[in-house]
Amino acid sequence: MSSKYKTHHLPTEKTFIMVKPDGVMRGLIGEVIKRLEQRGLKVVAMKMMHATRDHIDGFYPKEQAWIDRLGQKGLKTFAEYDIDPKKHMGTDNQSEIGAVVRAGLIDFLSMAPVVPMVVEGIHAISVVRKIVGSTLPVFAEPGTIRGDYSIDAPTAANLEGRSIYNIVHASETAEEAAHEIDYWFKKNELFDYDRADHVVMFGDKRNQ
Repeated sequence: MSSKYKTHHLPTEKTFIMVKPDGVMRGLIGEVIKRLEQRGLKVVAMKMMHATRDHIDGFYPKEQAWIDRLGQKGLKTFAEYDIDPKKHMGTDNQSEIGAVVRAGLIDFLSMAPVVPMVVEGIHAISVVRKIVGSTLPVFAEPGTIRGDYSIDAPTAANLEGRSIYNIVHASETAEEAAHEIDYWFKKNELFDYDRADHVVMFGDKRNQ
């Protein structure tokens, strides 16, 4: 009988998370990793890189429907706070605003290094989303990464013509996670190993 504990039997999934430039420049890389690992998630790939604008451009969707949704979100924010989009954006057209927002995302993610990583665990996609908190930090719950380390809001970002500084990106769906993992990592950059604490968390599963 082997004495090696095995946790590969667990019904796990992989997801993608990236510490954005603001998280890197604020020294929050370790904090992000700590929160993931303390929850029981396993980091199976990670690197630091200064992504090119072309790489970031390929990362974000180019479909008009996606760009329009960005514009709709911007217009909704302006309406909620009675701000004239034409005065601050030069237009009230959702497609044009969406294109500006997308360009801002490219500027943001290429302005400093990022730390993309792949995380594995039970229901990893939804668990990571809960750990990082709402995409809009001002609405993120205390105890989440964004809720504890950012108070940025779309009103401030839109008025300043920049992206929202929300520290991390995390995949929303299984399809998105698979695409983003493949986009940022080669297959040989993902590692397989056992976490010793999973023995305690999920029971004694030894090879028979």
